[in-house]
Amino acid sequence: MHIGCHGLVWTSSFDRDGLEKAVTGTVSTGYDLLEIPLFDPFGFDLEAATAVLAEHPVTISASLGLSADADLLGDPEQVAAGRAKLVKAVDVVADLGGAYLVGVLYSQLAKYTAPVSTEARRRSVAALQEVADHASTRGLTLGLEVVNRYETNLFTTARGALAYIAEIDRPNVGVHLDTYHMNIEEPDMIQPILESADKLVYVHVGESHRGYLGTGTVDFDTFFKGLAFAGYDGPITFESFSSAVADPSITRMLAVWRDLWDDSADLAAHANGYIRNRLHAVETIRAH
Repeated sequence: MHIGCHGLVWTSSFDRDGLEKAVTGTVSTGYDLLEIPLFDPFGFDLEAATAVLAEHPVTISASLGLSADADLLGDPEQVAAGRAKLVKAVDVVADLGGAYLVGVLYSQLAKYTAPVSTEARRRSVAALQEVADHASTRGLTLGLEVVNRYETNLFTTARGALAYIAEIDRPNVGVHLDTYHMNIEEPDMIQPILESADKLVYVHVGESHRGYLGTGTVDFDTFFKGLAFAGYDGPITFESFSSAVADPSITRMLAVWRDLWDDSADLAAHANGYIRNRLHAVETIRAH
């Protein structure tokens, strides 16, 4: 199991200097994995990232949410752009030695004003089947993040994600759960884990207000018990956002209207300890 930290805890710029900051911060606070947000995989500096990782080895994953011009629920031109973006992202992750591309890979990351149509759903499924086939040739797993109603209209629960993934029908496509979104949409913090246990490939840990873990309303005790009961051993990545780090375009997209932290290192170190302590605690259950 890898315990990871999202890159936006450290920086919103992923050029050579930003990558250096994210990698060194992640390693110095005790994490095993850095999750890089690939907003623009075509503009990502792969050469710089390769050089930084050669100096500071750490496991890499990547995430993204599709934009309006690359929406797999959109018209054929948008779908083609989204498919190309995802294929490029797969190649970036694979070239960096990563094994996971996760996030909102199936639609635009945005609030929709109408339910998804049957035809749009079919377009999304067909596009992701092609992306998954390419990802399989590069040894990658795709994790489809279950987000809340304000960020997609395709599915908002683990059960909905499982139905969608069954339509894709590719072995390297699985569920990506996020405690922040679960806290909004799910009935509790254990049922979704147990229902998706066989397809759960990636986990985000974030508080209800995106700040310090344990200071909001997420039931982390139940959540970590659920991971233990399900036998989950994949990546667990801490995710948090603040305008102290993220630039205005990102904070607007993620609706970060108030800041709950301004010290990346303190936040990250606290979260790493919080996650590992709860994993250790639930492991002791096996002895009783």
